[in-house]
Amino acid sequence: MAAPFVHSHALCESSNIGEDTRIWAFVHILPGATIGSNCNICDHVFIENDVMVGNNVTIKSGVQLWDGLRIGDDVFIGPNVTFTNDKYPKSGNKDFQLLVTTIESGASIGANATILPGIRIGHNATVGAGSVVTHNVEPNTSVIGNPAAVIKRKPSNDKF
Repeated sequence: MAAPFVHSHALCESSNIGEDTRIWAFVHILPGATIGSNCNICDHVFIENDVMVGNNVTIKSGVQLWDGLRIGDDVFIGPNVTFTNDKYPKSGNKDFQLLVTTIESGASIGANATILPGIRIGHNATVGAGSVVTHNVEPNTSVIGNPAAVIKRKPSNDKF
């Protein structure tokens, strides 16, 4: 096991980074974030304070992880995936209610998907590229489209 690698052009303010994690150029991680071991955080990723990322997670370029996001182990997040944490965004909103979004272990989210706030994406679920996820995704399920709809379900003991 090795200490995390932080590229010289990254800003990693968190001390909660697991061993063997790689943080590449132009990444900004705020001090309260927790990142597991053996993760790959690609260029141009922003991670807020109240974010927890498990082990063996890949986060591709152009992703922002906002407060309230919980990511399990062995998750893949494709380039430019968009997460949200406020159902009714408004500048200066004093009634803001942070909604927790959970991505369970083994899930995979394709490029440019949008995940609305308060969603749970189940264990080993797959979200197709460009999908807009407006409802929870059951474990071992694949969804695509806008709004995302189920295209495949597998028994929990099968892999996609």
